[in-house]
Amino acid sequence: MPAILFVGDVVAAAGRRTLRGLLPALREELRVDFVVVNGENAAGGIGITPQTADELLSIGADAITLGNHTYRHREVWSYLDSEPRIVRPANFLAAQPGRGTCVVERDGIKLGIVNLIGNLFMGSAAPAFAALDDALAKVAHADHVLVDMHAEATSEKVALGWHLDGKVTAVVGTHTHVPTADARVLPGGTAYVTDVGMTGARGGVIGVKREQSIAVMRTHMPMRYEPSEVDPWLNAVLTPGRAAGSARSS
Repeated sequence: MPAILFVGDVVAAAGRRTLRGLLPALREELRVDFVVVNGENAAGGIGITPQTADELLSIGADAITLGNHTYRHREVWSYLDSEPRIVRPANFLAAQPGRGTCVVERDGIKLGIVNLIGNLFMGSAAPAFAALDDALAKVAHADHVLVDMHAEATSEKVALGWHLDGKVTAVVGTHTHVPTADARVLPGGTAYVTDVGMTGARGGVIGVKREQSIAVMRTHMPMRYEPSEVDPWLNAVLTPGRAAGSARSS
């Protein structure tokens, strides 16, 4: 019965420091078997680099998921092909660097991870639901499967949760950096939450300096955002698995 800890979007240096400071104790206290981290904003608040990915793995992440800023830093492109523990959305083009699934193993238990990106308000990607069957087939040999749906629209994430209820261990939403209050186990046994939230500075606006975000909203003029360092926190969900394809409340 593995315990899976999924950590919401790690944002910039503040998020990485918070993860480093809290994860080791959380892993021991909660007896966590697998840690999956969304690293979409780990490098300076936007995208990820090989260095920041390696840092997340060294802190204790067993796998890293991504999202719409996957290819922001060119130096990560080849890394995505060479590092099997980092996944980008499976509904990106097959020709794009990286893979959309991975399987990690601990103590003889295999956890499959599928990363998807939403289609509403998120730019161009193949339909997430159309890419799902192929992605799940690639992790069919795993004992448990976690799906990270990186999406803006709550409706897409809720629909995916219902669609996969009873078929996977957990469906977690990421991207908005704001945790939702709907974490539950669906009737078919799948653990679900619309958005895990972020690991970063809540004293800002979704991780960036609040005065900059407010200025842009007030003036409608562009500004280069900088990551906030104020009042960092860690948002995560813990999913104790009961059997393949199911979870239980804890």
